[in-house]
Amino acid sequence: MTKKTKTKSQILEAVHETASDLHRLGFIDKRKMRKFDALCLDPVPAYDSEKIRALRKHLQLSQSVLAAVLNTSLSTVRKWEIGEKHPSGPSLKLLNLLERKGLEAVL
Repeated sequence: MTKKTKTKSQILEAVHETASDLHRLGFIDKRKMRKFDALCLDPVPAYDSEKIRALRKHLQLSQSVLAAVLNTSLSTVRKWEIGEKHPSGPSLKLLNLLERKGLEAVL
């Protein structure tokens, strides 16, 4: 929650920093801090089929291993890569984490 990540603007960065300090001091609970995180931090980008395939190949993973890492099915990863489905929720966040930090961050 009090992670150092890129914000949308300098004003929102200041708001998030203040909220993080208030959370650390116990004036803001975890639920309210999540709302500040959602408001101030950049959203997770969308992943199309080409981007998912490129990420998987960059990490040198098979579709089945990527599915296991993301805790999803092989058919889901296949559908993402041919464009029938698009990742959302936790899978989308994990893909973003894989892209930014690498496989070690997820395992």
